[in-house]
Amino acid sequence: MVRNLTQLELLMELEPVAAQNVDRHLSMAKDWHPHDYVPWDNGRNFAAMGGQDWDLEQSGLSEVARAAMITNLLTEDNLPSYHREIAENFSQDGAWGTWVGRWTAEENRHGIAIRDYLVVTRAVDPVALERARMIHMTQGYNPVKLIRDGGGDIGLVTDRGFLHSVAYVTFQELATRVSHRNTGRVCNDPIADRMLQRIALDENLHMIFYRNLCGAALEMAPDQTLEAISEIIRIFQMPGWGMPDFRRNGVLMAKHGVYDLRQHLEEVVMPVLRKWNVFERNDFSSRGDRLRNELGEFLDKLQADCVRFEEQRDRALAREARKRELVHTEA
Repeated sequence: MVRNLTQLELLMELEPVAAQNVDRHLSMAKDWHPHDYVPWDNGRNFAAMGGQDWDLEQSGLSEVARAAMITNLLTEDNLPSYHREIAENFSQDGAWGTWVGRWTAEENRHGIAIRDYLVVTRAVDPVALERARMIHMTQGYNPVKLIRDGGGDIGLVTDRGFLHSVAYVTFQELATRVSHRNTGRVCNDPIADRMLQRIALDENLHMIFYRNLCGAALEMAPDQTLEAISEIIRIFQMPGWGMPDFRRNGVLMAKHGVYDLRQHLEEVVMPVLRKWNVFERNDFSSRGDRLRNELGEFLDKLQADCVRFEEQRDRALAREARKRELVHTEA
């Protein structure tokens, strides 16, 4: 029977790979500044300083775009919790520590840019936004709570450690990239689109770092890493799960193509699994083969779920279109 590597053994063996990928990231990352992506000329005082408080009519964003922007921002706001998780499961020494600090600093820019844009353009209610931020950050990011609240099985995750962490952030960073990119499109504002495309580029580089580390772990400990990957895929929830109005906003986003189940499967899960060569590699033991077969069965079920969701969504959109047409006719 193949022995599972300890957390310390994994970190020590993978540190050269981490160092190589930190250097790669620093060579590819481009500096940018949040203030360059905000239309400051649109800003004006609120009532506390003699101006006018927010009103829905001031927003230039659709309901869908507002929901997506708020969800994305509140997710970015929870950075202190993510920093704690990654610092605890990685290390604060050597290449690991360099990465944790650099990643945290880059991620912080995302929330700064989005919030400044939303407040300056009066795209969302700043009071409601601040209240939601306080609630979400107070609750923090708790992976166990995330699994439980999302309907997952706590017993499924056998060891919350490095492998589960690096597998999760690989998929999460790519999912966040897709969400930011598609949010930019539904905003119908070239300034917002440009800002979110810039943020999405960061998320893609972050994903590549984690994907490369998880891929190296898969080479080193195939069965053990596949177990973590499989468990994360089966219980995956976006880190914003539990924020105020998350379900409502998530439904709106899925319904209008910002982030839905098929995008999750075809643009996030499957490309990463193909990159890791999960279904073609031959270095798994009988235990690993069993895990891979179970993962394949789960992905088949996810594909069927995509079809059912899309059928339901099409019917709902058709009903809404008929209602709008009826209202227009009567008017």
